[in-house]
Amino acid sequence: MGKENLFEGTFRRNPKGFGFVKCEELEEEIHIASDKTLDALNGDVVLVKLLKKEGKEKSKEGRILKILKHDKTTVVGTFQNSRNFGFVVPDDKKFGTDIFISKKNFKNAKNDQKVVVQITKFPIKNKNAEGKIIEVLGNKDEAWIDMLSVIKEFNLPYEFPKKVLGEVKNIRQEVEKKDIPNRRDFRQEEIFTIDGEDAKDLDDAVSVQKLKNGNYLLSVHIADVSHYVKEGSNLDKEALFRGTSVYMFNKVIPMLPKELSNGICSLNQGEDRFTISCLMEINNQGEVISSDVVKGVICVTRRMNYHDVAEILQGENQEIIKEYEPYVPHFKRMEELAHILKDRRDKEGTLNLDIPESKIILDEQGKVISIGKYELTFANEIIEQFMLTANEVIAEKFFWLEAPFIYRVHEVPDEDKIDELNKFLFNLGYRIKGNKENIHPKAFAEVLEQVKGKEEEKVVSNLLLRTLKVARYESSCNGHFGLASKYYCHFTSPIRRYPDLFIHRVISKYLKEGYNVSEQFKEQYSILATKDAEQSSEREKIATKAEREADAIKKAEYMQDKIGQIYDGIISSITSFGAFVELENTVEGLIRFDKLGKEYFDYDPERKILIGEKTKTTYKVGDKIKIKVIAANKELRQIDFEKQEEEENL
Repeated sequence: MGKENLFEGTFRRNPKGFGFVKCEELEEEIHIASDKTLDALNGDVVLVKLLKKEGKEKSKEGRILKILKHDKTTVVGTFQNSRNFGFVVPDDKKFGTDIFISKKNFKNAKNDQKVVVQITKFPIKNKNAEGKIIEVLGNKDEAWIDMLSVIKEFNLPYEFPKKVLGEVKNIRQEVEKKDIPNRRDFRQEEIFTIDGEDAKDLDDAVSVQKLKNGNYLLSVHIADVSHYVKEGSNLDKEALFRGTSVYMFNKVIPMLPKELSNGICSLNQGEDRFTISCLMEINNQGEVISSDVVKGVICVTRRMNYHDVAEILQGENQEIIKEYEPYVPHFKRMEELAHILKDRRDKEGTLNLDIPESKIILDEQGKVISIGKYELTFANEIIEQFMLTANEVIAEKFFWLEAPFIYRVHEVPDEDKIDELNKFLFNLGYRIKGNKENIHPKAFAEVLEQVKGKEEEKVVSNLLLRTLKVARYESSCNGHFGLASKYYCHFTSPIRRYPDLFIHRVISKYLKEGYNVSEQFKEQYSILATKDAEQSSEREKIATKAEREADAIKKAEYMQDKIGQIYDGIISSITSFGAFVELENTVEGLIRFDKLGKEYFDYDPERKILIGEKTKTTYKVGDKIKIKVIAANKELRQIDFEKQEEEENL
């Protein structure tokens, strides 16, 4: 917009009342003071007016003139009963208002129950919103109610419509023999799936052969979901609407019904399955010499898990080695090739951000048993390298064919973000080198290499990650910065990601037509690619937020009975209100200024450090610190620490 300093954007509200508006036309967000928000709620689309032009160093200030669209009309929260009326306190603490409920709109909800409320009147002039309860989820401490609350909060579609399930009933659970002659038959070859032990939706299977010329033949077989999910069907529309499967611990909200995701599309051991297979000849430098894409039929030899493959490669667990003895040479070939591919990537500057994921184990009632790091082995690396290679080969092949396509895009970081990162790194003795206007991933990779094995490795990895942009889907090929890759797409997971399914349809069309497709098809699918890429990116964002919120709830729940316990941690970030500290088990909590010691601390925004007023003690990102847990609240999804004073020698 931009006319007369008017801009349209999305309001992000801080729990303290102020917020920021993100506008497409402006790089910098507009700060909105708490008395200038016009009662806008978190996520609302608003019309904002810039109040004054500021210099480069000062943030833009604005006033919200109009709320154009409310983000949410239903909210999940906790019901508070006050006899003749009640309130719903939203789970989203940034939302901006409690919701008043008149007695006739209680829907038999009881005090402290989790509910879904429909907003009937939005807040005006600091008055609360009003609403009616449309669903009672259950008591907040009941099994799985916290996860159901997240599902409802993000409007995740956890049940399939009847018309979709009706279509699924007509899909046979075994491959049709009449379709086999039109495919390359791989059923006599040794082919393996390698996944987590709990995985049920097996998208990919792999095999590696050594050729007479010394090169490797890597075959990546991906479930041919497009054979079953026809374009324009109810099943297809629902898959696009969902965009992605959402994983919440040992529960999954799948993109496709289980009859497909765990059944006929899943590459289950000993069962014939249709695939789209990418065959790649790779030399000893990790370069793909030639490649081919074919429709295939496979029968997986063995279903493997990461743990067992890792044990085989380490060569110490004789029991497991004996169990898989005939296949050990095959896994050794896989290991060889994966090392070659990884070495090539490292030379090209791919970013190996070694940031461990949390492994949160729940019991049958949904209560947390343990939290720790998800341990990755070289077996994970094998599959990672093989899938990356297949994704690059497919992306490059269809880019040069000028096919309508969906690419996975990861742009170069902003210059100001690189400047900010360098200020951090300077304190730690490192620097991102090179021309900021045309920065190469190698400049980031070199810093990661320098910190490898050092105490600050984790912190630097996190800092670099925060500097990078978020990857998304696009219909144009704009490269992947994090992978140092010019051509990249998502081809390998069509059971759980819609862009992969879209790509499979395009590949299938090109194979069927002998790579001679009509201009009409290209035009039609180019429009679809743009639209579907946007929808998929949006759904991915929502899924990521939901998974993060679920993690935050369970981490807070886990720490609730750890109050008073002492842990060693590392300062992971510093803000104007305190320091976040991460523990070895990946749990993160906040130490507010008044819990840092017996003095006031000043916040230096330039260097992002805290300085003690009396002692000049400083705290910076990466510092080790001993903490005591003082609060953990799963409703607020937050954990509070205080600095544990060193005990004096007696």
